[in-house]
Formats: sequence, structure tokens, C-alpha cells
Amino acid sequence: MASYHAKVFIKLKQGILDPQGKAVENALSSLGFSGMSNVRVGKLIELQVQDADVVAAERSVKNACDKLLANPNIESYNFELSLSDEMK
Repeated sequence: MASYHAKVFIKLKQGILDPQGKAVENALSSLGFSGMSNVRVGKLIELQVQDADVVAAERSVKNACDKLLANPNIESYNFELSLSDEMK
């Protein structure tokens, strides 16, 4: 078994309203940050995965995203997988 570090990036799909992103955009403007627009807020989930190999680990992370971590109706995701520091 190998240990992998997964970073899962989740964001709202285009066309889905993002009230948190709009609030951040308004706050940036009120603080004097100009030229910043179309702010979208997402999530980063990091986790350790123990699996036989990188292909199995990718499959496990994808299944976790599809079944729990992301809402496929309104969110999209991608992820990065690397060997855990203890394995390098």
C-alpha cells in the first residue's frame, strides 16, 4: 500500500449563482481593490489516501468526489494526487 496526498478543488459550475463570491467581490471593491470582478469562491479539500497504486488512488478520490465531496448538479471538481511526504 502506498500513501498519497490528494488535493480536491471544488467550484460552482458556470451559470450557478455564487452569493459568497459576490460578497467577496463587493468587499474587494470597498477596500479599494480595483479591476477585480467575476469572483467565484470554491473549496479545497485535502486528504490522505492509502491504496495499492496511483491508478487505484485516483479511482478512490474520484468515487469520493462523485458520491460525497462534490454536488454534481451544481459543482465541478478536479484533483491532484502526489505521493505523501512520508513516502518520498
